[in-house]
Amino acid sequence: MNATPLWAALLALLYLWLAAQVIRARYRTRTALGSGGDPGLERAIRAHANFAEYVPLALVLLALAELQGAATWLLHGLGAALLVGRALHGFGISRTDEVLLFRSSGMALTFAVLVTGAFLNLLLLGR
Repeated sequence: MNATPLWAALLALLYLWLAAQVIRARYRTRTALGSGGDPGLERAIRAHANFAEYVPLALVLLALAELQGAATWLLHGLGAALLVGRALHGFGISRTDEVLLFRSSGMALTFAVLVTGAFLNLLLLGR
């Protein structure tokens, strides 16, 4: 089974859930654009946007490593770490009573995937 399509699909579902949180907060605050100064809406917006800022590059690195023949177990490990990291970060940052442990753990996992994916692709170039 190809690894990247699986993780891209699961991450897309998480992205949609984060988008739904923004929509729900916009409806609650009756705010069409921006955050209107509402802390809950601002956090939902940032959780969604942060996901959109990091996940595309991570998925590109995953797909490129897969195309270069990276081990399937490693690709699934990176995909799982990215999904868990983004879920932890999204949960941690979106709460007005922020859970810093979840937010920072989520970012650490995301950065680990990006660094590993970058070096993995560089190593695979030499094969």
